[in-house]
Amino acid sequence: MDHRHPKRVEDYTTANLVLIFINLLWIFGVIWAQFGLMAVILSGWVLNYGVTRLAQYKASRAIQWPRKSDA
Repeated sequence: MDHRHPKRVEDYTTANLVLIFINLLWIFGVIWAQFGLMAVILSGWVLNYGVTRLAQYKASRAIQWPRKSDA
């Protein structure tokens, strides 16, 4: 068996963040055209709330169950 180290992969974080931004723009544009500005504001607030709750959940899980590498 050949023991070769895996090669480094490129970091696509910036590209993914740009694509998320572009997708949010067109989705908010469609919501605005169909339902109005208040629906865009409300959906943005809901997304922000959901991301905040997810971050809180992940932080609480990290505190409760530390990984073996952390110990």
